[in-house]
Amino acid sequence: MVDALKKVAIDEPEIATRRFGLIVIGDEILSGRRQDKHMSKLIELLTERGLSLSWAKYVADDPDQITATLKESFASGDVVFSTGGIGATPDDHTRQCAALALGTKIELHPTARELIAGRIQSTAEGDPVKADLNTPENQHRFKMGEFPIGSEIIPNPYNQIPGFRIREHHFVPGFPVMAAPMMAWSLDTHYKDLFHQENWAEQSFIVPKGIESVLTPLMERIEASFPGVKVFSLPSVGDASRGGVYADRHIELGIKGNANLLESAWSALRTGTQELGYEIHDIS
Repeated sequence: MVDALKKVAIDEPEIATRRFGLIVIGDEILSGRRQDKHMSKLIELLTERGLSLSWAKYVADDPDQITATLKESFASGDVVFSTGGIGATPDDHTRQCAALALGTKIELHPTARELIAGRIQSTAEGDPVKADLNTPENQHRFKMGEFPIGSEIIPNPYNQIPGFRIREHHFVPGFPVMAAPMMAWSLDTHYKDLFHQENWAEQSFIVPKGIESVLTPLMERIEASFPGVKVFSLPSVGDASRGGVYADRHIELGIKGNANLLESAWSALRTGTQELGYEIHDIS
């Protein structure tokens, strides 16, 4: 094997990274009635800031599932975004489940009350009945401001009904038009010090007729020899519509990680692949 495989990058300081996770709550996602748009948007928001998504989970509108999932994520120490279930209808359980997972209770947040009251007044359009905060309908709307004790507000520029933040978990509505700016605000307000800490890069090439079982030992040696570098393999049965090297069975083989660590690993991966008898086709 090429000498580059024996080289380990030791000059680069280790960068402490934070993991970011996503929890998407809603029966409508699991049933297929609606397609999830939150994950792709959060990936976009994180990528723009030099960050990445570490994991994502889909959870039904089931209190036991939601509570168990949140208990696990609260214990992880990760930065987590949770979408859906913070309304005030019978299938909205997230606020109560978050409190239960933390061993606390929900209460009406004073700032949330002001924001919801302002929304009620603005949509009443001068109708004194609709503007009356004491009507059963408006009193029920205030439930959307009941958050676990100790929560902070996440402003909602779309309709002023806020989300909430506690223990580095950020709870936003299931509507993407509301959730996206609220997630962006949370990142920019609380995690700007993490932006672009790591010069992240990714490189790959095509291996026609590649076999993963043959390539796996090489991939394992690369990761063992170059700490901080991850090797990935994306097999394909072929796509005739793309033509060329992509038309037949192939593997996209590559590495990702801190750009300062990739040069030697990239050379070792290419050389090792060729030494296994495979051709390499660069991706233009």
